[in-house]
Amino acid sequence: MQFHHTDNAPKAIGPYSQSVSVDGWLYTSGQVALDPKTGELVSGGFEAQARQVFANLRSVLASAGCSFDNVVKATVYIIDFADFPKLNAIYAEAMGEHRPARSTVQVAALPKGALVEIDLVARMESRGAASSTAPLPL
Repeated sequence: MQFHHTDNAPKAIGPYSQSVSVDGWLYTSGQVALDPKTGELVSGGFEAQARQVFANLRSVLASAGCSFDNVVKATVYIIDFADFPKLNAIYAEAMGEHRPARSTVQVAALPKGALVEIDLVARMESRGAASSTAPLPL
């Protein structure tokens, strides 16, 4: 397992890593809308927080040589499903035409009083290795 870190995303606020990779897969820890410079939650409500979460995730992915194009699964935690349409719009901006699998869960609370948290699973680019698109045997 390899640990990845960037100063362009918030430091972990507990005993975990920003992301880890194993066997060509990258797993990010959940990101909330902390400003990486101050460690404080950004102001401005749900939309500002969601944009900061995606900025943090972009940096975490980049620290491992990935981008949103490598994401295969996203798990989103929100405090209020009334924010779901805003989430979808900001998510679409971040992902572009890429459409990974996604789960969205309403939760009672998030760290630091955040309104949204997202974690990702990404397939890392193989460096120089031939990739296979053949189906796996059943």
